[in-house]
Amino acid sequence: MTLNQLRYFCTASRCHSITKAAEELYVTQPTISMAIRDLEIEFGISLFSRKGNQLSLTQEGESFYKKATYILQYCNELQADYSSMSRIKPPLRIGIPPMLSTVFFPELLTAFHEKHPEIAVVLEEYGSVRACNLVQDDTLDVALVNMEQYNIDKFHNTVLANDQVVFCVSNDHRLAEKKSVTTKDMAKEQLIFFNADSVQNQILKMRFEMDGHTPNIVMRSSQIYTTLQFVKTGKYGCFLYSSMTDNFSTSNVTGIPLNPPVRIKIGMVWKKSKYISGDMLTFLHFTRMYYKEHPLIEK
Repeated sequence: MTLNQLRYFCTASRCHSITKAAEELYVTQPTISMAIRDLEIEFGISLFSRKGNQLSLTQEGESFYKKATYILQYCNELQADYSSMSRIKPPLRIGIPPMLSTVFFPELLTAFHEKHPEIAVVLEEYGSVRACNLVQDDTLDVALVNMEQYNIDKFHNTVLANDQVVFCVSNDHRLAEKKSVTTKDMAKEQLIFFNADSVQNQILKMRFEMDGHTPNIVMRSSQIYTTLQFVKTGKYGCFLYSSMTDNFSTSNVTGIPLNPPVRIKIGMVWKKSKYISGDMLTFLHFTRMYYKEHPLIEK
């Protein structure tokens, strides 16, 4: 028996629904179902009776619910009491790729701090691939990432926004006036790619290879500002998200859509087996609601 299992069971009991419990706790429905099943197997009892999609506690389930609620409440009080005594509260560790930290995160974090000043946050910049690995080994609590990864389903995840990759060049570059560009158009250009742990890099290299071209990568960098300074010279091109080009009107840089488009999903990931603290649950809920109200890309 684990605290996660008890939390999943109690939430399903309160919501009378596995679907609603999964939505509230930001986990999958199978995760809730498995937790309930494991509790029933461990204690040899039946916790719920089902009438259609409605869950109802059995007599054994009602007794178990009272005790489980007491345990969770006691654990929360224990954590609150000793956190208060020590005045040490572990910060929420959030990973984010450099590109997303430029456009996707500042306003969110500012709004979060204004509403929840009591929750400390440590922000770490990593490419999406490494950020996911660090979530898996518990170095990070949650990460905002490019979700176009083959193993993304091994994490709990939620999509926050849709975007697309654009090819960025200076306004006086020979390709600047094009409505869209192909890998053939870009193959001979001097290209600046992000570091190896970038999902975008993997997608773009695969696109070039599928089209029978080899990208002319002359530099790798994780620094957006530095990369754009090189692009402004007119000799280089780089790849950014379309949402970042809103601020390019006065920067001598233009973003050109790719043909065919390279579309991506931006979202949050967190470990499936991890206990979700109150602070983390607050952040997950706040972030999802924030981007519903302030969509990065109009759908």
